[in-house]
Amino acid sequence: MNDLKVLGKEKVGSFEFTGIEGGFGEDKKAMLVKDIAVIHGKTVKVINQAINMNRARFKDGIDIIDLLNVKNSVVNLIDLGFNQNSINRSNNIYLLSERGYAKLLKILEDDKAWEIYDELVDNYFNMRQTIETDNKVLVANKRLEIMEENAKTRKANLLYKIAMATKSEFAKESLLANAGEVLTGQKAIPVMIKEEFSATAIGNLLGISSNKVGRIANELGLKAEQPGQNKYGRWGIDKASNGKEVPNWVYFKPAIAEIEKYLGR
Repeated sequence: MNDLKVLGKEKVGSFEFTGIEGGFGEDKKAMLVKDIAVIHGKTVKVINQAINMNRARFKDGIDIIDLLNVKNSVVNLIDLGFNQNSINRSNNIYLLSERGYAKLLKILEDDKAWEIYDELVDNYFNMRQTIETDNKVLVANKRLEIMEENAKTRKANLLYKIAMATKSEFAKESLLANAGEVLTGQKAIPVMIKEEFSATAIGNLLGISSNKVGRIANELGLKAEQPGQNKYGRWGIDKASNGKEVPNWVYFKPAIAEIEKYLGR
């Protein structure tokens, strides 16, 4: 058996399938039964049964190859779109040549199937040069796309490093927004990071304990009920003395004003 070459996804009309070259001779096109089944609106089981009931009509290596039972095969079934589970469940994984496909259609005796066959012969089996040219264009375009994405990533990474090195919060947020725009193509509006205060810091500011700050905040309903934030603060994570991570509420400036009102100040 000649080595198989996976050409990638081929599209003929409304049909999409795995393009395969080799197996029946150099540059010879072939098709998997699993793709033929999809094209004809049938299950793989039905197609395999039709083949197995007429197996003597199909010549090995000329019309058909059972990829699952080829000795010394170097075919990677995963590359052909199979997963290990489907491989383990299969008794046969058939590959058909153009001639083998024609025999299958005669067995199926389906007028619609012959129309499909004509289209595949005209636009797949006998158009190697066209497909090869198209594939070269696709590869070139893909290479250009990868180069452009790599350039975007490098530029965004540079903007991120500059942002992390600056002391200006506004400049930092602007640079990070620009980095995001480079990567996603969508313009982002820089948002200034809100100034945050711990309960201890507010307690020191107002001359009360941090525990009292927490009790007042709970009484006033300043904290979000679920992980997240509101205009008074947000939930964060702190490490306790035993090393465990614990949820901790940090306050924004509006919370200080509310606590001052509560204290009558």
